[in-house]
Amino acid sequence: MITIIAAIGKNGELGKNNDLVWHLPNDLKRFKEVTAGHHVIMGRKTYESLGSPLPKRTNIIITRNPNYTAEGCVIASSLKEAITLAKAEDPNPYILGGAQIYKQAIAIADVLDLTLVDAELDADVFFPNIDTSIWKEIERYDHFIDEKHQYNYSFVTYKKVD
Repeated sequence: MITIIAAIGKNGELGKNNDLVWHLPNDLKRFKEVTAGHHVIMGRKTYESLGSPLPKRTNIIITRNPNYTAEGCVIASSLKEAITLAKAEDPNPYILGGAQIYKQAIAIADVLDLTLVDAELDADVFFPNIDTSIWKEIERYDHFIDEKHQYNYSFVTYKKVD
């Protein structure tokens, strides 16, 4: 099983200037819990925006630069290679982005684990369109604005229709 995990706005917004466009502590907490112990696959820009490997996970970075190195990380030259490396040890790797990686991965993923943020924000990168003839919503947990969260948001799981 291959899972894409992302937080996206109403129009598919992912981020701007290589950073998130919102701060949702419960989303970050859930992300850590869900991906802990798994292989996580990300593009180089996403990795560099994090600044260091994510703890308690095997970090796989996709880059076309054959000389790229990152301490504590595995380097792959393509999404296909990254998935092969991850699947050798983890039956459920997670794809963390960015936008170019999501665009490639949505065709081969089995599950979308999304945080849908009820906001339209200025962004320069976007999640690919979710075709509801291919993806079926199987679970949803709605959350509302509170003292730590300035937007309503939902944790939504989609599964690819067979």
